[in-house]
Amino acid sequence: MTDPTTPVYRDPNAPVDSRVCDLLARMTVREKVGQLNQRMYGWNAYRRTAEGYELTDALRAETDRFAGLGALYGLFRADAWSGVDHTNGPGAQDSAALAELVQGHVIASSRLGIPALFVEEVPHGHMALDGTVLPVNLAIGATWDPDLYERAAAHAAAELRARGGHMALVSALDIARDPRWGRTEECFGEDPHLAARLTEALVRGMQGDMTAGFASDQVPVTRAGFAPDKAPVTGARFAPDKAPVVLKHFAGQGATVGGRNSAESELGLRELHEIHLPAARAGVRAGAAALMSAYNEVDGLPCSGNRALLTQLLREEWGFEGLVMADGLAVDRLARITGDKVSAGALALNAGVDLSLWDEGFTHLEEAVERGLVSEETLDTAVARVLRLKFQLGLFEQPYPTTELPPPHQGRELSTALARAAVTLLHNDGGVLPTPATASRIAVIGPQSATTAHQLGDYTAPQHPGTGTSVLDGLRQLAPPGTDIRHAPGCALTGDDLSGIPEAVAAAAASDLAVLVLGGSSARTPDTDFDANGAARNAVSEMTCGEGVDLAGLSLGRAQLALLDAVTATGTPTAVVLIQGRPHVVPEHAGALLTAWYPGPWGGEAIAEVLLGRAEPTGRLPVSIPRSVAQLPVYYNHKDTEYGGYVDTDAEPLYSFGHGLSYTSFEYGPPRVAGNAIEVDVTNTGKRHGRSVVQVYIRRLLTPVWPRTLELHDFQAVELAPGERRRVEIPFGTDQLEQVGAVEVRVAQSARAALAVEPVVVRLKG
Repeated sequence: MTDPTTPVYRDPNAPVDSRVCDLLARMTVREKVGQLNQRMYGWNAYRRTAEGYELTDALRAETDRFAGLGALYGLFRADAWSGVDHTNGPGAQDSAALAELVQGHVIASSRLGIPALFVEEVPHGHMALDGTVLPVNLAIGATWDPDLYERAAAHAAAELRARGGHMALVSALDIARDPRWGRTEECFGEDPHLAARLTEALVRGMQGDMTAGFASDQVPVTRAGFAPDKAPVTGARFAPDKAPVVLKHFAGQGATVGGRNSAESELGLRELHEIHLPAARAGVRAGAAALMSAYNEVDGLPCSGNRALLTQLLREEWGFEGLVMADGLAVDRLARITGDKVSAGALALNAGVDLSLWDEGFTHLEEAVERGLVSEETLDTAVARVLRLKFQLGLFEQPYPTTELPPPHQGRELSTALARAAVTLLHNDGGVLPTPATASRIAVIGPQSATTAHQLGDYTAPQHPGTGTSVLDGLRQLAPPGTDIRHAPGCALTGDDLSGIPEAVAAAAASDLAVLVLGGSSARTPDTDFDANGAARNAVSEMTCGEGVDLAGLSLGRAQLALLDAVTATGTPTAVVLIQGRPHVVPEHAGALLTAWYPGPWGGEAIAEVLLGRAEPTGRLPVSIPRSVAQLPVYYNHKDTEYGGYVDTDAEPLYSFGHGLSYTSFEYGPPRVAGNAIEVDVTNTGKRHGRSVVQVYIRRLLTPVWPRTLELHDFQAVELAPGERRRVEIPFGTDQLEQVGAVEVRVAQSARAALAVEPVVVRLKG
């Protein structure tokens, strides 16, 4: 029985909303403003000593300023920007103790004992020392496997919570429309439906079932973009191994002009809604706890100050009840149009931002209330959202981590499985792959062949020496006994030094197969300059991708292209493997070409398995691959026009969205409409077990607005033994298309193939 003298907000049996209201009524304006601030870089809150960790004066000053702390960003972040590495930062075994030390101080500094939210980067695994590194989002998109990704996301959440973190910042909403953008690697792809399916999987995996409590006929369905809008139950609690996810970035950041980071976006409302919002809407319907507002503008107004986007659309139309966090320093940027940071903070709060990140603007909200720039009611609404999340996490009852870290081997297995599923075979002339049994001498060549550092992608913590497997490691471990594997790097990732090419040519000429591993890198180094928000500036060393590293061209560079020309000129069968964070333009000189994107630490093992034929290449392109940068944009779902191509080149991509070859072959029968489903018979006509991704596209015929050439409507993978045939049934309710008219349904193995197949015409209900 609860003690009648216990405040309601301290009663774990009281409804969450009652606890929020009780606590809010006890708070001063100063304390309320403190709950909306996340100004401090978390790595400045502690100092490692011989005995453990000690708190810094900077943390004490921050908690004194607002008699507590709303949220703390990056307590466990480790990278070149933060300056945290294995010599001075928390690893897996002592993170929980550090979290308890910091949280204890925050609670003691708060008159009402309010704990802080620890907000962490989890873009492809927790960005912390000893955290499992997963393949980047572009590789996740290439798997076309939401179920596998959901399991990996659950593992990442469990690691985060065991170490003492609470909220996971994850890129999921950006759509890759221009591969010159350095953050292309953070996108699931160019298609809204694929991104929506993977965003749903992310939310389910990290948060668990936050829709418990709905009537059975109200539970959100998994068809992205079509279920009735549902928000998570207000009082639902997070399990100890689950983490509320902050989906970023909302909205349209992938459409910035010229592929330049944080540049303006020229989006009409229809383009915004059809391409850039479906993933966010799917995430909201799946129960996402929070969204992060993007840097870019929408219709002339930056997202963090855009009430039409953050309140009218997100909250009033979609029914979102969660938290909105601004991207780093985005609130202060609003001073460019408001005149000062006080009014910038007021604009953001009035627009719908609840929690700032590193900004000064939100620290002045008490002054903004006094000046009448923002009402205390608006302030209270935002504070209530922050407090509600803390109650849902159970932080008032148990503010310290209580769960054990999952076994490290689980993380490695999931990371490797994702890497394996992402390897995409783009062409394979003459059956160069899989490696024939007669190949007893293999030359492993290229600047990416013997390194794991460049396999990881941006937003990655430093790894212990020896962590992971390179392509060279993988081939040496997995090739048949007696195979002679020789190695020559040939050149560096960047620069014009060609002095290593003769050695590489000699190795290739003396071999039965040359494996040439090329690509780019998002590896941050201590000599990289960074902006105040962590984006790379004036990138040095071999960093050719990542936040702040945008390119005007998509070539691999002079040395890598010279190496490619020289190795293929030997006449030795050559398989090129691309390890990259964006699609590069690569001449088709080699017999086989694969892309593995950034596959994570153990990607070399996964790539070797595919090269040797121990695993099938099951990846499918989540983006279109251009022939040249002059073609851009080349995404498949462009508007259906009758204009011709270029005079001097083909207007179509080199490889289309959805493309990916296998070591076997598949035959699709004619699609049939069967009730609210599309049926198609798929046969494995080859000699090996394989996986085909059945892709259902629609082409709108009768429509009130100008249609797109194709739109991915759904997809489903099927695994078949040689000679096996299976009927695949994919849901296709005509009410899901929300329009009157007719559509062509095209079922194929890629977007380009879909344009060549015989369609089925479906009349929609009017």
